[in-house]
Amino acid sequence: MIDIHCHILPSIDDGAQTVHDSLEMAKLAVQEGITTIIATPHHKNGRYENPKETILNKVEELNRHFQQENISLNVLPGQETAINGDMIEDYEQSHIMTLNGTQYVFVEFPSSHVPRYAEKMLFDLQLKGLSPIIVHPERNAEIIERPEKLYNFVNKGSLAQITAGSVCGKFGKKIKSFTEQLMEANLVHFIASDAHNVSSRAFHLGQAYDLIGKQYGVELVYFFTENAELLVEDMNVYKEIPRRVTRKKFLGIF
Repeated sequence: MIDIHCHILPSIDDGAQTVHDSLEMAKLAVQEGITTIIATPHHKNGRYENPKETILNKVEELNRHFQQENISLNVLPGQETAINGDMIEDYEQSHIMTLNGTQYVFVEFPSSHVPRYAEKMLFDLQLKGLSPIIVHPERNAEIIERPEKLYNFVNKGSLAQITAGSVCGKFGKKIKSFTEQLMEANLVHFIASDAHNVSSRAFHLGQAYDLIGKQYGVELVYFFTENAELLVEDMNVYKEIPRRVTRKKFLGIF
């Protein structure tokens, strides 16, 4: 398995705090069947600044530690950039790190809302030849209340990545139910762990795929796992025609 979203780099954000923490996360990932992780530290979220050069150096260093410890895990560079008005300029100045140097770039919204300029920024990123991936939309308060927001973004070319823990109910029943509705509406293109540690925010990726396979069939599991592989190789990922999540259905009123 490939995990495209993980906070495994030590001492640069709210994920692993030490190299020991990173090693413990790596061992757990390998136990779950994960072979490749894209390290995606927070960037410009109000707390952390992790420009491209810092991430590249940290990834190289961490891979050396894994080799020394005989841990069969490959870490690739990435970044989880909070949406901001300087994204285009930062990309042009090589401060923004795409996922493994590909066309794909993570975009994180504030947890409470979707900024008014989000649609224009997502469009401008696409004009630069990038494919924006909205991370964990199922945990965004405004998207939960107004799922047509995500539909509009996806319909206009953006992609979306949900968290494995959301599929498994780790963030509560409401988010689990909403996550299922997003998948059913073809508004999800990737599943990733967004792991921060081995306890409160672990991987759950294998468990999520098992649940999806039982509920929706193995074809959807292949869809997500193959998209992760295509992303790493900088190839075009699979997309289905998006559908709207209706407000009535979301509230459970039929």
